[in-house]
Amino acid sequence: MGGVDLHIDLAGPGGLAARIYHQLLDAILDGRLRPGERLPPSRDLARRLQVSRNTVCVAYERLTAEGFLTARVGAGTYVGAARPARARRRSAPTGGAVRPRPPWDSLTPAPHPTSAPAPYDFGVGMPDAGLFPLATWRRLLTAELRASALRVSGYGDPAGHPALRAAIARYVGVARSVRADTDDVLLTQGAQQALDLLARVLIAPGDHVAVEEPGYPPARRLFTALGARVTGVPVDEEGLDVTALPGTARLVYVTPSHQFPLGTPMSAARRTALLAWADRHGAVIMEDDYDSEFRFSARPLQPLQSLDRSGRVVYVGTFSKTLSPLLRSGFLVAPATLRPALRAARQLTDWHGDPVAQAALARLIDSGELSRHVRKATRVYAARHERLTAALGEELADRLTPVPSTAGLHLCARLRPGVRAELEDVRARARRSGVAVETLDAYCADRPQAGLVLGYGMIPADRIGDGVRLLRRAFGDAEVECRRAEPGRGLLP
Repeated sequence: MGGVDLHIDLAGPGGLAARIYHQLLDAILDGRLRPGERLPPSRDLARRLQVSRNTVCVAYERLTAEGFLTARVGAGTYVGAARPARARRRSAPTGGAVRPRPPWDSLTPAPHPTSAPAPYDFGVGMPDAGLFPLATWRRLLTAELRASALRVSGYGDPAGHPALRAAIARYVGVARSVRADTDDVLLTQGAQQALDLLARVLIAPGDHVAVEEPGYPPARRLFTALGARVTGVPVDEEGLDVTALPGTARLVYVTPSHQFPLGTPMSAARRTALLAWADRHGAVIMEDDYDSEFRFSARPLQPLQSLDRSGRVVYVGTFSKTLSPLLRSGFLVAPATLRPALRAARQLTDWHGDPVAQAALARLIDSGELSRHVRKATRVYAARHERLTAALGEELADRLTPVPSTAGLHLCARLRPGVRAELEDVRARARRSGVAVETLDAYCADRPQAGLVLGYGMIPADRIGDGVRLLRRAFGDAEVECRRAEPGRGLLP
């Protein structure tokens, strides 16, 4: 049948032609039938609805007379090109009597940016899309599409494409000293799904989970959504304060290679202490190694996973920072005792990921293209890191103290004592000037901390200086406003 595939229900009051007319009109007004779309020939639609052709023609002719349809001799009947003045929004029933259970009733998605990117975008956690090896990726993906991947019937292994699991095991073994073989690796839709699967098989409602404070908000939100009691544990210059861990914690979530968002690595002594603590308390450590591939100086410490001798560490990695978050490609390396449950959880969640993209990523790793891309990107990000550090020293040394960091896509700068400025006001003023930054408070749940977190993944090095100068102006304006509004107020902590 030509034209769009229409669903028309003939049940209800009124004549058949009137029912067809009203349902077509509703579809046009709410946008299901878009301007310029061709409707089925009256003969075809009549045969499908098992009514006379004249009945359909009456409905078509009425809509045409009212300007909603256009008849083209020899070509068919089309929806009018102009959007109807009476157009309305079509939405699902409100379902006022249906409510999610706690704690989902108080959770909402994190804000998604709808405005254009800021001219000076210091957003956190995003790589430079311009560095993505698009030509290579297109070639590898095309090769896989031409292969037999889509001609294989049935569903795949919940653990993911075996070639990619093997490639990841080799890659993290060489690049990060992670101890793993193919069977230890389970592929996920980004690191967030890895956290979700682990939490589902390890955490029951009411269980205690420890996270870093400040830390990664989506992890805390996930554990809360699953009914866990979440405790933020302070982080200092050596990483997570192991002595502050609650003894009842069943799971500890950490980012030891590049603490998020402060940027400091966990010291060797703290790593040893954390592993010993987990042994004593029967806890599991979730090690999120999200962007440590981009290391600019200093020799990286071994991951907790490679130091673990008791099988208590689950290593989580992602390609969202090294390549692109749009790929939704992550993985976890788990002890053998967790593998069956994790595979079952993945199967029950979405069965498996995209085998074509996974096979292409395996080729990207095995060909050495990923390593070459990481080396190139590291040079670019190192230059931006250096430029940002220098610009902060030149323009904002009297207001901010950068936290030392040697890896990743962002750095943190703490507010210096005595500076009288509301950082949320600074952020808002900077945004109006085209500068996007985030406050450190956004990563704190229990103990607010004064500072800014600045990413350099999306801003070219030659724009960093101008962006920081505009940020300095925002600080100055916020300080003036602070003095004007509260002349007797004490200094910020």
